[in-house]
Amino acid sequence: MSSQIKKIYLDHAATTPLDGGVFNLMAPYFTDVFGNASSQHSFGREAANAVTSARDKIAVESGISPAELYFTCGGTEADNLGIKGISLANADRGKHLVISAVEHPAVIESALDLRAFGFEVTFVNPDGNGVIRAEDVARAMRGDTILVAVMSANNETGVIQPISEIYDEVYKRGAYLWCDCVQSAGVMPLSQFPADGYALSAHKFYGPKGVGAACIKKGVRFTRQMSGGHQERGLRGGTLNTPAIVGMAESLALSHKRAQEEAKRVEDLRDMFENLVLCQIDGVAVNGGGARRLPSHSNLSFSGCDGQNIIFLLDLNGVAASTGAACSSGATTTSHVLTSMGLDEDRVKSAVRFSFGRDNTKDEVLAAVEILKKVISAIRSR
Repeated sequence: MSSQIKKIYLDHAATTPLDGGVFNLMAPYFTDVFGNASSQHSFGREAANAVTSARDKIAVESGISPAELYFTCGGTEADNLGIKGISLANADRGKHLVISAVEHPAVIESALDLRAFGFEVTFVNPDGNGVIRAEDVARAMRGDTILVAVMSANNETGVIQPISEIYDEVYKRGAYLWCDCVQSAGVMPLSQFPADGYALSAHKFYGPKGVGAACIKKGVRFTRQMSGGHQERGLRGGTLNTPAIVGMAESLALSHKRAQEEAKRVEDLRDMFENLVLCQIDGVAVNGGGARRLPSHSNLSFSGCDGQNIIFLLDLNGVAASTGAACSSGATTTSHVLTSMGLDEDRVKSAVRFSFGRDNTKDEVLAAVEILKKVISAIRSR
C-alpha cells in the first residue's frame, strides 16, 4: 500500500483502539505497581487493591455484585466458562442446550464440545432480519433443557435481540439464559439484557486486548474450566492481569459516560454511509436493516461481487472492513449468521461488514464511499 494513502478504519466490531487516557492509567501497573495480586507482601497487596477497585467499578457499571464477576482473558474464555461451566454443573437436571444460530463461534463451539459429555444441542434460526424470536426459543426448549444462549447483539449485523422476552420464556421453563454481551457492552447498559450470565471483552469498548469477564449471577451453579490456583475464588486459575483489569474498568466507565452522545454521532455516520451507498451503487442490500441494530454496524451485500475481493481491494485503497466469513487453513466458509437468516448464496458471499467508531468523521465516510464505488465498479467490470 502506498504511504500516501490515508487509512480509514471501519472495523470497530473486530476491535477498537485503546483509549489514550486508559493507556495512561494502565501504565504504572506495568512498571511501578508490578506485584502479583495473589502475593501476600505489600507489592502484591497494592496490585490486589487495584484489582478490587476495578472489580467494584465494573460491577457498578454493570449493575451486578462484585462477587458475580470473574475476570478472564477475553470474551471467548468468558463464553466457554458460561456455556461449559453452567452446563456441566447442572447436568443432573438435564443435558439439552438451546443455542441461537447467530451466536459467536465461542458459544457455538462450546456447545458442540459438550456433545462429548452426552449433551444435545438444538439451534434456533432467526427471522429474515436476524432476530431470534422468543416463541421460537420456547418451542425449541424441552423438559431437560438446562441452558439457552442468545447474544445481546450480533457481531456481524449488529441486530439487537429481544433478550427480555426470551428471558421470560426461559425463566418460566426453569432453565438458565446465557447472553454474550461482547458487542453491546459499553454501548448499551447490561440492565437491558436480563440473563443469568454474560460475557464481556474490554477491547470492544476501547479497552485493552487480552482481558474480559464472565458475569454469573448469584445462585447459578457452575464449575471452573481453567484449573490452577485459587484466583477468582478458585473458579478461574491464573495470575491476574492487573494492568488490563484496571484498563477494562476505566474503559467501560468512560464508554458508558459517553454512550448516548457517541451512539447518536456514530449512528448518524453509519446512516449517512448507508444512504450514500444505496443511492450511488446499484444492487446493494442491507442485511438486518429491518431490525433494531447497534449504531455502529452496517452489513451490506453487493450483488455479483465476492466479499473477500471487496475487502482486499478496499484494503489496498486504505479502507479497513471485514466479511462475516472465516478463513481456516486457506479455506473460506460463508457466514453462518447470514446463512441462518435464509439469505441466498450470492447475498451471503457478497457481504461486507462496515463498523464505525468514535474517531470516524464525515470526511472519512465520504472518502470511503468514493473508494467503495470504484472497488465495486472494478469488480463488476471484470
